[in-house]
Amino acid sequence: MSSILARALLAAGLACSVSASALAQDSEPTAAQPTLKQQPLTIAGADGKTHSFTVEIAATPRQQQVGLMYRTEIPATTGMLFVWPQPQDSEMWMQHCPVPEDMVFIGPDDRILHIAENTVPYSLANVSSGGLAKATLELQGGITEKLGIQVGDLVSNATLGKPD
Repeated sequence: MSSILARALLAAGLACSVSASALAQDSEPTAAQPTLKQQPLTIAGADGKTHSFTVEIAATPRQQQVGLMYRTEIPATTGMLFVWPQPQDSEMWMQHCPVPEDMVFIGPDDRILHIAENTVPYSLANVSSGGLAKATLELQGGITEKLGIQVGDLVSNATLGKPD
């Protein structure tokens, strides 16, 4: 009789852990996520200059939801890449993001469609791609101007379908 009771209590305990885990996945993020899988990414300008970054790949819906929230710095040679299942009007925001970002929207042709420079920390305002985006790249605020990265530049990365 006690082994049946023990199994029932164990099952109930596991059910509570699963429910708590599922709840955590759907809840509002409260901390930065661990570093995600990283890949090289290159941006090539019409002027022949190339710029290399190491980007984290936000692959799952939860990774995309959390993004760079709570990160207190974005080093100049890093960023985060969000690849969408199909080209879409991409809408991003800066909730829980304490540092400015440059949001680089990448069109279906792997060229930069739009750049939102130095987005406002903690803002709930939508930052829009202004057209169909295949992916969104978040970089350190001000880096696109500093490096001369412009609309029309070509982005290469394995997750985008073009190995760097």
